[in-house]
Amino acid sequence: MKKRFLLILCLLASPLWGTKSPDISIEDLEQAMKDRRVAIIDVNGATSFQNGHIPGAINFAEGKDNLKKSLPPQKDTLVVAYCGGPSCRAYQRGIEAAAELGYINLRHLSAGISGWKKAGKAISK
Repeated sequence: MKKRFLLILCLLASPLWGTKSPDISIEDLEQAMKDRRVAIIDVNGATSFQNGHIPGAINFAEGKDNLKKSLPPQKDTLVVAYCGGPSCRAYQRGIEAAAELGYINLRHLSAGISGWKKAGKAISK
């Protein structure tokens, strides 16, 4: 009984483990942007995207087809997903979508758009 419970628990939790990705700092993301070696996915939704997003970010709300055509062809490109802030987990949808497309260098900006703005960084509208 105990083994069956552990197996079921592992199977239910495994999709959550697949969405984990290392964090990237605002400073490291900024440097990657300067070096033009990053694709950024905004997972905050259409209204939030219109109100302000990290420059160059892809609007995830436009769908996976848009994501597919907006991401660069090199699958080892640094791909960073973000959402509202440290407690938001919506970024995982962007990470999962990029992983499904074959991207392997995936990071999470846990500071999110709120941390980006708080740090005084530029936003695009």
